[in-house]
Amino acid sequence: MTLLALGLNHRTAPVEIRERVAFAPEKVPQALQELTGSGPVREAVILSTCNRTEVYCGIEGEEKGPVLEWFRDFHRLSAQEVDPYLYTHPDSQAVRHILRVASGLDSLVLGEPQILGQIKQAYGTALQAGCIGQLLNKLFQHTFSVAKQVRTDTAIGASPVSVAFAAVSLARQIFSDLNKHTALLVGAGETIELVARHLHEQGIGRIIIANRTVERAHNLAQEFGGYAIALPEIPAHLAEADIVISSTASPLPILGKGMVESALKARKRRPMLLVDIAVPRDIEPEVAGLDDIYLYTVDDLSEIIQENLQSRQQAALQAEEIIDTQVSHFMGWLQSLEAVDTIRAFRCTAEEIRDQVLEHCMRQLAAGKDPDHVMREMARLLTNKLIHEPTAQLNRAGFEGRKELLDAARVLFNLKQN
Repeated sequence: MTLLALGLNHRTAPVEIRERVAFAPEKVPQALQELTGSGPVREAVILSTCNRTEVYCGIEGEEKGPVLEWFRDFHRLSAQEVDPYLYTHPDSQAVRHILRVASGLDSLVLGEPQILGQIKQAYGTALQAGCIGQLLNKLFQHTFSVAKQVRTDTAIGASPVSVAFAAVSLARQIFSDLNKHTALLVGAGETIELVARHLHEQGIGRIIIANRTVERAHNLAQEFGGYAIALPEIPAHLAEADIVISSTASPLPILGKGMVESALKARKRRPMLLVDIAVPRDIEPEVAGLDDIYLYTVDDLSEIIQENLQSRQQAALQAEEIIDTQVSHFMGWLQSLEAVDTIRAFRCTAEEIRDQVLEHCMRQLAAGKDPDHVMREMARLLTNKLIHEPTAQLNRAGFEGRKELLDAARVLFNLKQN
């Protein structure tokens, strides 16, 4: 079975493309079933975040075509529209890729920890959908272990650098004294929770959290002294917000140009900072054209993030060394699977011989033969029968001049040179 990783990320595709191939969480199980339901794909995991969409597959054969065609069809995109942004990684390249992703080495923010949780969630979804087999189960368990090792053995996560941290840093640059300002956070997932934590630590004046599920927003708001509203209540509160940071899984924009224009009028043109870290985007791009608006997307944060990465560069080199070793370990396991059928057949043959010899000797004992004689006979018969076929094949190899087979036998049976 071939291992394949196919996808795109923030390095290969702009946000306009990434949002078109993002998988809504509720559609992932269906997508997995479609991918593995027919054709050569036997196992699959879909990882879809704001910065990447990737499919990991176990395929009978070596053709990536069926996965690529399915990916295009599912998102209703032509080859011309999506192929230039895609990458494919087979076997060891796929292993290296997911280990680097899980360790935060392929993230927009070097060393960011959120991606590991997203990978675990993607694995759990595929497991629940019945789309995980031996290959991907081993790969993802290995990935979780290696990511933990990288975190433990290097300083890759030592500095507080993340998309959430970058968004708050941007807010501090525009509004130096945060304790006089109000932040509206849209969403209540892990990224928004990190944003709320950073804002709270920076002394933000007020926090409003809007979410589709108000109970979740309320629980998060309580932790940071804020208050919760439902998404339909945003227009009534938007004018209060100096800072808006949005990260939801909504397939359509939540904040439109008209809504923001109305808020600006109510604010008497006081400026607003809007940071959209969702894919697909939560804020209509046209909002950027309004006066007194500072609109940033995840791609715009990259420059800010770069300023906080120097301390992680050396740790990343150490992490790459760990990953090099762990790729070899996994590929060794994968290659060993090819020997399983041979080992099983060898054991079955040996067990059949054992049973034959044992039955013969049991009859001799039942006939009253001397036990000591029977035991010696058993040892002789078992040895002769076990080595008969290998000996015959080695003789044939010698006759045919197949030295490589003779050398392999010495390694296989750990034979000493005379």
